[in-house]
Parts: sequence; structure tokens; C-alpha cells
Amino acid sequence: VSTAMAQKIKRRAEDQLVAVIGDEDTVTGFLLAGVGDSGPKAGKRDPNYFVVTNKTAIPALEDAFTRLTKRSDIAILLINQTAADLIRHKIADYEQLVPTILEIPSKDVPYDPSKDAIMQSVKNKFSVE
Repeated sequence: VSTAMAQKIKRRAEDQLVAVIGDEDTVTGFLLAGVGDSGPKAGKRDPNYFVVTNKTAIPALEDAFTRLTKRSDIAILLINQTAADLIRHKIADYEQLVPTILEIPSKDVPYDPSKDAIMQSVKNKFSVE
């Protein structure tokens, strides 16, 4: 790999973000860890997170998922499994490699790999019969 190519790859990786969809505690935790997109580079971009409450309408959650997965500066989208369950049809239809969707547990509900479409896909591809 040439030096110019390596620098281009490094610059692109530095510009990539992690996005979060989840309950307030999960999103707050990731924002405190530095996942939030802020500062002069952020400019007027939409936030790279979405807080889901018991009052969040499904269309608003679907819109946030679509908006975040269409952004070219997001490499990974973390989503609480409880939020993912509400838009399971959108996640099942999602076929892009980037941003990669990773389902994570919430504070109140343990992670269930049987519900995770990505884990099921990996399991099916690598299962030995």
C-alpha cells in the first residue's frame, strides 16, 4: 500500500463515527464515553444518536434508523435490542455492510442472540451440518 493510500485510509477512518440508538441511559453512557459528534467538524450535522423512550413513535424511530444508516460518516450503528425489536422489519431489510448494525443489551433487558438478525446470519453462514 502506498503512503498516499495509507494516509487516505487513515483520514477516512478518523472521520468515521459511531452512532447510537437506545434508551436514555445507554445513549448518555456512550455520549459520556465520547461517541457524540460535536465540535467544529460537526458543524450543522444532525446528531449521531437517538434516544428512545416509551413515548417514542415507531415512525420516528424508523426515521432515525434510516437517517443514521444513510450517513456516509457513520461506520457503526449501535442499537439497543429493545429498540431494534420495534423496527425489526427495517433491520431485517438492511443489507449494507457500512454502517454495520450491532445490537446491544439495555440496562433492563438482557441480550438475546436469537433475536439479532446479524448474529443469526453469521450463525447460518458458519454453521456446520
